[in-house]
Amino acid sequence: MERTMETTMMIGSRDELKAHAERFRREMAAEKKRVLVCTGPGCLANGAEKILQEFQRHAVNAVGATRTGCHGFCEVGPLVRIEPDDVVYVHVKPEDVAEIVETTLVRGEVVERLVYRDADTGAAYPKESEIPFYASQTKVALSNCGAINPDDIGEYIARDGYQALARAALDLSPDEVVQEVLASGLRGRGGGGFPTGRKWMFARQAKGEQKYVVCNADEGDPGAFMDRCIMEGDPHSVLEGLAIAARAIGADRGYIYVRAEYPIAVARMKNAARQARTRGLLGANILGSDFSFDVTIKEGAGAFVCGEETALLASIEGKRGMPRPRPPFPANEGLFGKPTIINNVETLATVPQILRRGAAWFRTIGTETSPGTKTFAVTGQVANTGLVEVPMGTTLRDVVFGIGGGVIGGKKFKAAQIGGPSGGCLPEQLLDTSLDYDSLKKAGAMVGSGGLVILDEGTCMVEVARFFMHFTQTESCGKCVPCREGTKRMLQILEKIVAGRATLDDLDILEQIAWVVKESSLCALGKTAPNPVLTTLKYFRDEYRAHIVDKKCLAGVCSAFKSYVIHPELCKGCGKCRKACPSEAIAGEIRHPHMIDAAKCAKCGACAEACAFGAISLE
Repeated sequence: MERTMETTMMIGSRDELKAHAERFRREMAAEKKRVLVCTGPGCLANGAEKILQEFQRHAVNAVGATRTGCHGFCEVGPLVRIEPDDVVYVHVKPEDVAEIVETTLVRGEVVERLVYRDADTGAAYPKESEIPFYASQTKVALSNCGAINPDDIGEYIARDGYQALARAALDLSPDEVVQEVLASGLRGRGGGGFPTGRKWMFARQAKGEQKYVVCNADEGDPGAFMDRCIMEGDPHSVLEGLAIAARAIGADRGYIYVRAEYPIAVARMKNAARQARTRGLLGANILGSDFSFDVTIKEGAGAFVCGEETALLASIEGKRGMPRPRPPFPANEGLFGKPTIINNVETLATVPQILRRGAAWFRTIGTETSPGTKTFAVTGQVANTGLVEVPMGTTLRDVVFGIGGGVIGGKKFKAAQIGGPSGGCLPEQLLDTSLDYDSLKKAGAMVGSGGLVILDEGTCMVEVARFFMHFTQTESCGKCVPCREGTKRMLQILEKIVAGRATLDDLDILEQIAWVVKESSLCALGKTAPNPVLTTLKYFRDEYRAHIVDKKCLAGVCSAFKSYVIHPELCKGCGKCRKACPSEAIAGEIRHPHMIDAAKCAKCGACAEACAFGAISLE
């Protein structure tokens, strides 16, 4: 619930903003302990809402229980953190609440069975700051996620929210705002890594009375959930960043384009905009300045191509989401033909921190050419899945084996697929690659939006390439021939390879087409679509050759190279498998071991399902 400020009370000056911040801090400090329940989608799916209700039902004097956005450590959710003790409980269930209340909130002791324990050493970590998953992170864009109630503007203001907007609107000229962001070295966190300040400068210098700012929240990469978590956990930071961008270029209107598949993010962004508008932090003459700005939340239908800037703008205009040639660039001719800048969620959430703490502070983090931090959604065959934020320049090894806890099941690391469908696959020998724009580009990959999928030795890299090519081919808008036809042909060849029907000539053709698509597609999504293929060809060509020449999948994954076999020592000769086989590939006498004719076998698995003795397996 929101705090006690009347809904009609406006904040009309910097002094009033500071006064409200002090008031909210006092209200929060009156709660001697705070119970922060993660209500990110993963935790919600495992009962977080009921956990929150149980804490509220077991109310204790001077203790507040509230929802928050994602805490990041999704692998061990639902999570509950007790402040100011910094105590974290993992895998919490509603029935655990009464014990937590009695033990921790009343007696001040720790419920040992609910604290995080290292899977290898068994070491217990009751405090969040001590857990290895969190200890190596540096929170900037995620600094409020998991720490505040995203539905309460008061908690955001209490943590210096909208102070950066006050500085931009009252202390700095638009040109000075642009120069501050330029000096910070902030690069776009949506994939391309273009300097944010330069983009703003181009739009600032563009001629036109009407200008627009747009937040690209159309996060469509498989396995990526960075922007979603920021919107769900700290929506006001996105609004504040967008307002600062508007101040910088001279815009008074903005759009937040978010995919409709993110209902929680949509609801929280709309609620945040309503709250900010009611308090006078959106609208006319913000904080008593001459700056006016408001936003519209636009829901997208989930087309991957609408993550491309010009396609996104077309969708906002009510047209089919398809990219257009550039130039003209959106900074000169964008939404409705007017100068427009488009920044992604993470970029905008970082901007208020830069305006509050200064460009020099931001440059102390990260590398010289890639300052600051980057969020990554770490998924796949890794022990600690979740959302992380690390300084640019952190190595892939540090993320996988430090924060991520290594590959699960004691298996060997094989590759990391980074950057989503537009990214690439990095092998074990590149584990020490620095996670920054320039280093990843040199390796043939890209930061992208921040998806990071860890693959183990049981992964077929040809199948990985086929999976991502199937995604990009399906999502191709079809406007340009290289992407529309090239990705289709590449997918056909990849399917031939995993089916065991390809030749070495097909492999040469695949690589040639990949380079054509990369060099000649209309938009960035088409140009980067071949990256998974090109990197797997570069680093795992032996797997392609094994499929084609040896008719073998080195990972033992592709079914085309497997056969069902009957183990004679287990077979009872009951005949059920023979009766179930649709291709009459099984022969044998009753009460004697049967056999499968591999030439006739359709590999449907009906025989294995019918066998009651576990005598049939795919090998």
